[in-house]
Amino acid sequence: MSRPEHLAPPDIFYNEEEAKKYTQNSRIIDIQVQMSERAIELLTLPEDTPCYLLDIGCGSGLSGSVLEDQGHFWVGLDISKAMLDVALEREVEGDLLLSDMGQGCPFRAGTFDGAISISALQWLCNADKASHKPVQRLYKFFSSLYACLSRSARAVLQFYPENNEQMELVTTQAMKAGFYGGLVIDYPNSSKAKKFFLVLMTGGNMPLPKALGTEQKSQGKV
Repeated sequence: MSRPEHLAPPDIFYNEEEAKKYTQNSRIIDIQVQMSERAIELLTLPEDTPCYLLDIGCGSGLSGSVLEDQGHFWVGLDISKAMLDVALEREVEGDLLLSDMGQGCPFRAGTFDGAISISALQWLCNADKASHKPVQRLYKFFSSLYACLSRSARAVLQFYPENNEQMELVTTQAMKAGFYGGLVIDYPNSSKAKKFFLVLMTGGNMPLPKALGTEQKSQGKV
């Protein structure tokens, strides 16, 4: 099956028809909710404290709804107007911004207590226009994301890397932008359940959270 990012740029691929289909598919909704819940868990937010969070590539607001359910406030940005229109129809509580993440996160320094992104980061690895240079767009994104987070915040970005080169590309640019952290790969031995989360920290180098589905292999290790 072709990867969506190979078929068309995101603002073209996620047209009105695709946006509605995406938000009415119960399987997609379940997966998005599960990944959003896991991303929030990896943020390690303070308990019982509402946080102000950024949702990058928020689409129709499925992940934002999970943030709302957990008592947080959020701002979502996405490049697809059709997806944001569906989010408005769904009456999500977050503020929505039509924006290309490859041009950076347009917010004041230290605005957010954390950030999540579900199924969006891999789009930056492609050059959809002659002017697009993935390395530069990734660095612009990560450096502006770093700037708009508070100095103890984390960002957790779930994405679908195509190969090891893409994993290396995104991780390298994130570290160049000032982040600490790395990849957490849940259920690494399962072709269906395997999920990649880029866990980024602003406040210094901390141990990465434990991946799910790795208990047997890591048993006995510190």
